Amino acid sequence: MTGAVVPVVRIQSQDFDVAAEIARLTQGRADIGAVVTFSGLCRDEQGTLSALELEHYPGMAEAEISRIAAEAVQRWPLQGLTAIHRHGKIAPGDNIVLVVAASAHRQAAFEAANFLMDYLKSRAPFWKKEHRADGSEGGWVEAKEADASAAQRWKPSE
Repeated sequence: MTGAVVPVVRIQSQDFDVAAEIARLTQGRADIGAVVTFSGLCRDEQGTLSALELEHYPGMAEAEISRIAAEAVQRWPLQGLTAIHRHGKIAPGDNIVLVVAASAHRQAAFEAANFLMDYLKSRAPFWKKEHRADGSEGGWVEAKEADASAAQRWKPSE
């Protein structure tokens, strides 16, 4: 592949296949020496959750994630980058998010994947609502301060 890396960003309701996404990114690529993946799953929350419902604004979520993925490609020497985020009702144990970063060397792949996940956890335009196993009304999930703090490390120093 020549030229700039164009990240693949997909927002979808259907599940994804982690191995297929890695293969798609690396097929025929002898210049890739490292692939780092992160797959996030829906937690069971001690048996209290029947599903987590993720909502987003179509178009806006893709644009925002594409913007931050393009920043990752500028910051690290990557050969490929994929970000997939699901929406809709997701059952405990099911996939929610996938980040695949490919580079000639592991450090760039690790850092780019970490950067993108910190963004997805703290600032991506998704809203999460819990559906409880006992049928009671679940609430909207608030962003965690720890996720926002983790994302701060990527800000340029003043």
